[in-house]
Amino acid sequence: MTDEVTYAAAGGIAEITLARGPVNALSVDFLEAILDGFRRAAADDAVRAVILRSALPRSFSAGLDLDILMGKGGLEVRRFLERLYVGLADVQFGMGKPTIAAVNGAARGGGMTLAISCDVILAAEEASFGYPEIELGLIPAIHFAHLPRIVGRHRAFELLFTGRRFEAAEAASIGLVSRVVPDDALDAAARALAADFAAKPPIAMRLGRAAFMRANDLDYRRSVANAVEDFCNLATTPEAQEGLTAFLEKREPSWRG
Repeated sequence: MTDEVTYAAAGGIAEITLARGPVNALSVDFLEAILDGFRRAAADDAVRAVILRSALPRSFSAGLDLDILMGKGGLEVRRFLERLYVGLADVQFGMGKPTIAAVNGAARGGGMTLAISCDVILAAEEASFGYPEIELGLIPAIHFAHLPRIVGRHRAFELLFTGRRFEAAEAASIGLVSRVVPDDALDAAARALAADFAAKPPIAMRLGRAAFMRANDLDYRRSVANAVEDFCNLATTPEAQEGLTAFLEKREPSWRG
């Protein structure tokens, strides 16, 4: 692993900890290290449950490092999106053990993708969520595939196309997160849940999770390739590049429509 992503396993529980300052923005290498952590946990029969967490105060992951998109060609953007969308979906689908996202702070864009890929999301009271891509002239394409199934079509549309921030309590009320816990109890709650999972019969958990994934995620996985296409087609347009530039320059974008 790396200084930005650490891996520790004990008592049947693996913890993948994100520590890429200042906000765990997703670069190519950072994302690959996260995927390596999941693959390592999947391959270890002694690991019965996995926790994805952040070591950074008030930040789970702010989403994509904008350097991935600024001035890049479609092929470069596609290579990253195939890791984030296809690679993450594949590793989670075949994990063979429960995964828990412990969201301690801001989760945005690609950070939402990391969290929602897990089987369970626990949120601290100070956690917040959002899909800000539309403000940059982009779309959170992968979330078109699964968010309506979680929170309903109309609520999903509003969240995805306003890009507004919403708090942990609202995320719980719409079924996006499993439970909200006090800020200082998040890690303990995640570890207690992981220990509960780890204590269950391992074969039943493995086969049962596989059956659950087949019943719920086959259509979603078929949508992943389309999401890559949709995002890449938009990310290289002048409008998206203007949105990204305006964000970095801290000014209002000029939409020419």
